[in-house]
Parts: sequence; C-alpha cells; structure tokens
Amino acid sequence: MFKNILIIGCGMIGSSILRGAINQKLCRTVYVFEKNVKYQTQIKKINKKIILIKKIDKKIMNMDLVVISTPMSEYQKIINKLNANLSKKTLITDVGSTRGNVAKLIKEKLSKKLNWIMSHPIAGSEVSGPKYGSKNLFKNKWCILIKSNKNKVLENKLSKFWKKLGSKVLFMKEQEHDKIFSVTSHLPHLIAYNLIKTAQDFQKINKKNIIKYSAGGLRDFSRIAASNEIMWRDIFFNNSKNMTKIIDLFIKNLKNFKVDISKKRNSLMLDKLKKSKKVREQILLLKQDISKPDFGREN
Repeated sequence: MFKNILIIGCGMIGSSILRGAINQKLCRTVYVFEKNVKYQTQIKKINKKIILIKKIDKKIMNMDLVVISTPMSEYQKIINKLNANLSKKTLITDVGSTRGNVAKLIKEKLSKKLNWIMSHPIAGSEVSGPKYGSKNLFKNKWCILIKSNKNKVLENKLSKFWKKLGSKVLFMKEQEHDKIFSVTSHLPHLIAYNLIKTAQDFQKINKKNIIKYSAGGLRDFSRIAASNEIMWRDIFFNNSKNMTKIIDLFIKNLKNFKVDISKKRNSLMLDKLKKSKKVREQILLLKQDISKPDFGREN
C-alpha cells in the first residue's frame, strides 16, 4: 500500500501502527523518529524492518505516509520541519484526540503543497511506551477520519490503511468530532482525575490511608487517571470550549443527584439508575466491550 512510512513519536499508539503495518504488509519499510532513548531501545527489538532516524530532515522527502503520534503540543515544531522537507506526494496524518485545533493549525501553518488528513483511532490504554503496542490494537475499533475537500484519492487510501489495521472507519467534521468526544472520552478522563484528587484530599483531611481500601470503583477510575498527563493536558486545553460546556452539564446533574440523595427521592433516584444501566447494555450490544463481569478480570 505504501512503500515508506514514517512514524513521528512511537509510544503505544505509534508502535501499534508500525506493528500492524508490518504484520499486514502495508509497507516495505517503516521509519521512526523518536526522541526518547528508552523508547528507541524498545523499538529496535520489535522488527528488523524498522529504521530509526535521528533528525526530521531531507531524508524524509520520499516518504509516502507520515503518521504523527506525539502530544499535540509538539505539532507546531513538527509542521515546520515537514514544510521544509516533505514532497507534495506525501500523505500526512495524525492520531490526536481533538480536531478543531489541528484543523486551524493545518490551515494557518502547513504548506499548501502538502496533504494532511486527520485520523483519530478510538483505541488505547492508560499505559505508555512502545513495549505496550499491539498489532491488534485497532481491531474492531472505530477510527474517525476528518472529511477533506482537498484530495479524495488520498482520503480513500488512508481509509483503506486503517481498515487493513482492523479499524471500522467513519468520517466526521472536526466540530462534530470534538463535541462528541468531549462527552464520550474527555469528560470521563477528567472525572477520573478529579475523583482521584478528591480521594487524595479526603485522605489528607482525615489523616487516614484510604487508598488501601480501594473498592472496584476507585480502582477502575485510578486506571484511567494513570494515563499520560501531557497528552491529556493537551486534550483538555485544545477542546476547552466543549469541555467547559459539558462540565457545566455534569455539575448540574451532580447537584440534582445531591438533592435526590439528601431528600431521599426514591422514585427519581431509581429511574436515573435504571436508565444509566441501559447505556452499558448498548455498549455491549455494539461490541465495544465484553460482557464478562468485572471486565473479564480473574482476580
């Protein structure tokens, strides 16, 4: 499909793309630019076809596909180097979780001769680093592509690429994407971070070690809150408009729950809890998770 692929930033997502691309024979050679020395050592062990490059310079001119898999705060620096070194035949994509800010950056900073079609694979984990990558990470997972009016041929080629990696591809506009994922992804992560901070504050105020008594709820939220802090800072800041709106709605609903509890509104509370259970049923029906109790954990 592609002769040469360059992955810029090779943590869990980037290494999963390169593993999948090699496994599915989607390219002849995979080049990787990764600044982290520890990650470089891990990447070398994955496959002999991988070539590590030390600089983003004229050597990348003949790349057919460039995948940016870094925190979004790095994009500006990367764009400057792509403008100076890429040819117009190269297709650029990225895997960021917010799209409006990247669309603005592309419009204002990317050379007009270059083609960038945004991707967002809905896959990942709280762990970081290439050793956690998997060739099957994207299997049966959604990958959102942002509609492009520039080059339909490249758009179709990128869609096929993600499908070969196992993804189900869906096209959206960047505004629709950012609004949807502020609810389904960004808010849940913010809640997880806030819940863990609340537990820490409670522990400090009461001078008791409560973390050792973590039940399933706190334990599972702690997994989400262990995600990469740089990546999630960038997501929260770059989707701030949608985030502030959904936080307001969350606070409104939380206050209503507070009133229901304080006034022991039995029927209202039961109705809300029953309706919430139906969302889990929908997720299982759509095969976005497994139906085993406790997420399939054995312990």
